[in-house]
Amino acid sequence: MTAQDIITLPDPRLHQRSVRIGHIDDDVQNLAAGMIAATLEWESSRDHEIGAALAAVQVGQLLRVVVVRNNFDDKSDRSFSVLINPEIAKYEGEPIEDLEGCLSVKDLYGSVARYPKVKVKALDLSGKPIRLTATGFLARVFQHEIDHTNGTVFVDHIKDQAKLFRLTAEGKFVPALSSTTTS
Repeated sequence: MTAQDIITLPDPRLHQRSVRIGHIDDDVQNLAAGMIAATLEWESSRDHEIGAALAAVQVGQLLRVVVVRNNFDDKSDRSFSVLINPEIAKYEGEPIEDLEGCLSVKDLYGSVARYPKVKVKALDLSGKPIRLTATGFLARVFQHEIDHTNGTVFVDHIKDQAKLFRLTAEGKFVPALSSTTTS
């Protein structure tokens, strides 16, 4: 699987619900490995972005599989965790707005309100149940990716166009509606 396999809006599959995985087999394990490879290839062409995570729907597979980078602060750490059938068991705190981007929404970022703490339950690649408590950016990533499995893209949360931004070649955010954007 390569970065070219990552689908982007307006592909209608991005707004479809993914189905639960009933049995983790070689196909699911190969899918997860391919998703990681596609994310890393996508990232390699970006100077100012990281591939934080990817949901299977983003490679056209309507399955509840999510891969999440283990270290967001170190691009040289290319390891990921795989979550099968992830769901948020509990939201905590008051939602906080912050910028989000998406591999399936080319060059667009938006300010989205997300809970600062979530409890997630899922299965790992061996089928073992896992429970995680995530805060900060990781909590945002889980909410973003689990939204994908439910057919929601981050831009669906944005009603005010002033909360949309583009990333310039210099790594700066400018309003998406600005005519002074640099590519």
